[in-house]
Amino acid sequence: MALVGKPAPDIQGQAYINGEIKKFSLAELRGKWVVAFFYPLDFTFVCPTELKAFASSHQAFRERGAEVVAISIDSVFSHKAWIERDLPDVKYAVVSDITKTIARDYAVLLDDKGIALRATFIIDPKGVVQAEQVYNTNLGRSTEETLRILDALQTGEKCPADWKRGQKTLG
Repeated sequence: MALVGKPAPDIQGQAYINGEIKKFSLAELRGKWVVAFFYPLDFTFVCPTELKAFASSHQAFRERGAEVVAISIDSVFSHKAWIERDLPDVKYAVVSDITKTIARDYAVLLDDKGIALRATFIIDPKGVVQAEQVYNTNLGRSTEETLRILDALQTGEKCPADWKRGQKTLG
């Protein structure tokens, strides 16, 4: 079930954000672009490469008026321990989906394994999903491609294949 063109399901829960455990709600980000990405588990192999990549690109997303939000089924305390130990550059919200409700609402939960697929959702300032990408758990995603898609969406125009920021759109 694709969510593109539909209101984004709410993302609510505890999150580890820039050194603190806080309540988080997607609704609080209304008016901004949001890049929400799901990853399977803390303390694994591919996942830290992705969180680091989004941390390295965090400023580029913010320059585009977008907030980055990560979600996994781990507890907020697991997020805290992992980020403090291995990922000190992660300053964006990392939300706990311990009940698996958020992953289920976004249709990325692997019920048989109890974890989420790797998935990225770009949500516009009105709260509508404009793009989604879903990957199997063994494949890391490209933050460059996520930025490219965000840039294309922000033009409000049709963009050809391999379009990059600053290039001509199809009008």
